[in-house]
Amino acid sequence: MSGSSPAARLQQLFEGRRLTPTQRRIAHSMVRRAGDVPFLSSVELAELAGVSQPSVTRFAVALGFDGYPALRRHLREVAPAEPDAAGGDDAYNEYQQAVLGEIENLRHLAELLADPGPVERAGRLLAASRSLPVLGLRAASSQARGFGYFAAKVHPDVRVLDEGGSMLRDRIDAARRAGATALICFALPRHPKEVVDALAYAQEQGLAVVSVADSAFAPVAKYSDLLIPAAVGTGLAFDTACAPMLLGRVLLEAMCDDLPDAQARLEEFDTRAAARGLFVE
Repeated sequence: MSGSSPAARLQQLFEGRRLTPTQRRIAHSMVRRAGDVPFLSSVELAELAGVSQPSVTRFAVALGFDGYPALRRHLREVAPAEPDAAGGDDAYNEYQQAVLGEIENLRHLAELLADPGPVERAGRLLAASRSLPVLGLRAASSQARGFGYFAAKVHPDVRVLDEGGSMLRDRIDAARRAGATALICFALPRHPKEVVDALAYAQEQGLAVVSVADSAFAPVAKYSDLLIPAAVGTGLAFDTACAPMLLGRVLLEAMCDDLPDAQARLEEFDTRAAARGLFVE
C-alpha cells in the first residue's frame, strides 16, 4: 500500500462502503483530486463536488469519522501529497483547464493500469464470449459504437446495443442464445436507469458483466462482475470522455491477446480493403 498512488489509497478508503449517490459524487471528486483534497476545507470540497457543505460533513460521518476535520487529518496520513507547485490554474483559460483536467484523468488511468490483472481478466472474458454484446446508451452510445466497430474486425459476432426501449432485453436474449457468456458496458454520466436494469437482467441470464464507468462508485457497480473506472472531464458544458475511450482501446488490445486468430482476421481485412480500394492513401 505504501507504494500506491494517493488516488489508489483514497480508493481503498471507500471500497466496500454503501454510499448514496451524493456521497459517491464526493468520493469520485476526491479520487480525481487526490493530491489536493487533504488541504481542502469542507466548503471547498463541497464546491469541487457540486454538493452542499452539510453533505460533506454527513459523508465524513458515514465513513466513520467524527466530522470532516477528522477525515481530513486521516487523508493527510493515507494520501500525503504537496499542493501543486505551479501556483494554481489561474494562468490557464477555461479551455486549457479542460484539457489539463483530461490529462490528469489519463494519469489516473495510467496509475490504475499499473496492475494489468483486471484488464487481462476482462480480455479473457470478452474473447471467450462467442457472441459479444456491447452496451452503451445516451452519452455512452458513442463509446459502445467505437468499441464495437474495432471489435468486429477481430471478433466473429459483435452486437452493439446502443438503443434502449422494450427490445433491449430481447437483444440480450438473442446474444445469449447465440453463445454470449459476457457483456461489456460503457456507463457514463448521467447514468440511465435503463442501463442499470439491463445489466441486472444480463446477470440474471448468466452473463458476466464487464463495465467501463466514470467511477468505481457508479450505479452500475452493483451489477458488474468487473468494473474498471476511467474518469470523465467536467470542465466544459458537456462531459469529455478521453479516458473511457482509451480504456476501451486497452480492453480491445487485451481481448485481441486472447483471440488466437485476431491477427489473421486483421490481415484478411487489410487485404480485402486494399482490393476494394476502400481507403485513400
